[in-house]
Amino acid sequence: MTSVNLIGWKWRRVLGALLICFMICDLAYCHKDAQEQKSPGRKAKSSKPKVGKAAHKEPPAVKTKPKIKAPAQAQTLLTQVINRGRFTKVGETLKVQVGDTLELRCRGKPVQWGVPSYLEEDDEGRLRMVQNERYGVLTLVNSTGADTGEYTCYPMFCEDTDCRKDYDKAGKVFVFFTDPQELFVPSSDYYEVIQLRTNWPTRLPCQVTSPEAKVTLHREYPPVEVEVDGTEISFDVKKGFTIHRPRPYHAGALYCVASLGGLRQSSTKYMLIYVNYPMAPPAPVIQANASSVATGDNLRVSCTVTGERDVAVDITWEYPGQQMGRPPYTLESIRPLGGGSARHQTQSILLVDEVRDVDQGTYTCTAENLQGSKSVSTTVKVLPAKVKPRKL
Repeated sequence: MTSVNLIGWKWRRVLGALLICFMICDLAYCHKDAQEQKSPGRKAKSSKPKVGKAAHKEPPAVKTKPKIKAPAQAQTLLTQVINRGRFTKVGETLKVQVGDTLELRCRGKPVQWGVPSYLEEDDEGRLRMVQNERYGVLTLVNSTGADTGEYTCYPMFCEDTDCRKDYDKAGKVFVFFTDPQELFVPSSDYYEVIQLRTNWPTRLPCQVTSPEAKVTLHREYPPVEVEVDGTEISFDVKKGFTIHRPRPYHAGALYCVASLGGLRQSSTKYMLIYVNYPMAPPAPVIQANASSVATGDNLRVSCTVTGERDVAVDITWEYPGQQMGRPPYTLESIRPLGGGSARHQTQSILLVDEVRDVDQGTYTCTAENLQGSKSVSTTVKVLPAKVKPRKL
């Protein structure tokens, strides 16, 4: 073998060995990458070189919204005792057959109960409330349709001997005591008078003993069913009918009719009386014809109130001569304001004839309407009588 061939053969062996080394290294790296990808919680290394400070920069923290703990539902305080060892959570309403026993349990130490006003006045010994170590128990036996209403459990917050109701955590349930013979909650009144106030919604209870009863509203004269559109007048089986913005045409005698199955009954009659309540107390303005007046002259002090039409305003006076028995002389007037506005002006003028020294002092007028009253005052000074010039 020549020297040239020998050198070529050696180089081929060296190149072959290098090629085998490269293949082994390549297989080793591939195996390592596969293991890194399969390992949980590990991240594959980036092939990009890290330069300067960027090489040590940590990834930005992911901002997460703080978890808001949902408030515990108050209703979880209340449970109904079905029988010994059996309890069920109550919802917004509960049905109990007339004559059955109602037993409610409320978690808390201590708790206080709220019951329909009928039971607060006279429960005839049928209602019992007991406080145990961790819960309170309300028991009502021999139930009647008149017991229908809202039952509330108030956990008490106590500091030493001072306890108060925790209204935010109160548990409430409206209990219907269903009576197959009486669809309306019994009432001893044949007529009930209700004021229709312009600034306050008016409620006609028309309380039924069964939530399944269909209830309609009727006018006695002329005999017609009143439309309930849900906006002007709405109905809630737990509250009755609500007139949201009373108007004069709502006044009169109304009643409710309930029907369930083949039973149809009428409720108590409600006499609705319309009262135009003002939006705010009156704002009187007082003014005297002079801040000072000479003895023997006449004094006029006026009190003026501008307000809504058909809203009565009562004006009364306090004045210095009142204590000395000086009789009051007043002029009252009411007049509408011009321009077609729905406002009027009420005025009272206090007349003091032949002013004396006792008439000096503070004059106060008080204006009052159904929303409240307000007083304003002014001071009058009495001067000596004017000296008439002598005739020559």
